Amino acid sequence: MRIGEIAALVGVTTRAVRHYHHLGLLPEPVRRGNGYRDYTLRDAVLLARIRRLAELGLGLDEVRDVLADDRGRDLVEVLEELDADLGRQEALIHERRERLTPLLEQARSGQLPAEGPVSPQLAALLADMARASADRPGPEPSIAARDRELLALIDTVAPHEEQQRLMGEMRRMMEAPGAVDRAYALYEELDALAEVDPADPRVESAARTLADMLPDDVGVRLDTGEAPGTSGAGFMDAFFADFSPAQAAVLTRALELVVERVR
Repeated sequence: MRIGEIAALVGVTTRAVRHYHHLGLLPEPVRRGNGYRDYTLRDAVLLARIRRLAELGLGLDEVRDVLADDRGRDLVEVLEELDADLGRQEALIHERRERLTPLLEQARSGQLPAEGPVSPQLAALLADMARASADRPGPEPSIAARDRELLALIDTVAPHEEQQRLMGEMRRMMEAPGAVDRAYALYEELDALAEVDPADPRVESAARTLADMLPDDVGVRLDTGEAPGTSGAGFMDAFFADFSPAQAAVLTRALELVVERVR
């Protein structure tokens, strides 16, 4: 048989046959006087076995081990390991589909936020905030968009319990009477401070407004050396660096005021 004939018989490509030769899985057959390889039925049997093992999910190195009886692992051991690996993959796929289901529901209902995919809790919170602010005139403050991006980041990297706690705090803040209007007014104040000096008196005013909106738990956690929403000072350094000097001064002063309030 020529290479095209054995490939067609077993159901693989000629390129695959040549690759198996290169890797040493399938021995090179003798060549005829015209230089063409001359494959035998035994070669076809071995090639079919390589195909079956590869289709089970074995890597080609594992296929080589199975075929090399004198130096490879027992086939049962290889198949048991493959079965365990497939079980882990199956569990991972099931977990991913469980996470995908609420995202599909959000997308189909038009509730998937621009920052998505995010957790269902954050998606619902952002959707409620969007509805509450839909009638506000003018363009959205840039700080508002940055705030949502930060929430999406924390929603991704924070442990599940921390996510739940943060979403609960955000929900309680938003449900307070007039909270969304106050938040967007503060966003506009912060936008206006983008290019000013940190000594501008508006910094202290905005800081006090923000401090009044933050829950006591934030101050308690800061007072014990715990960064709210994350673990580690590196995050907080990067967080403040993302704002202008005056805006960062507002945030720093607001956190100081909250800590003072709870002491």
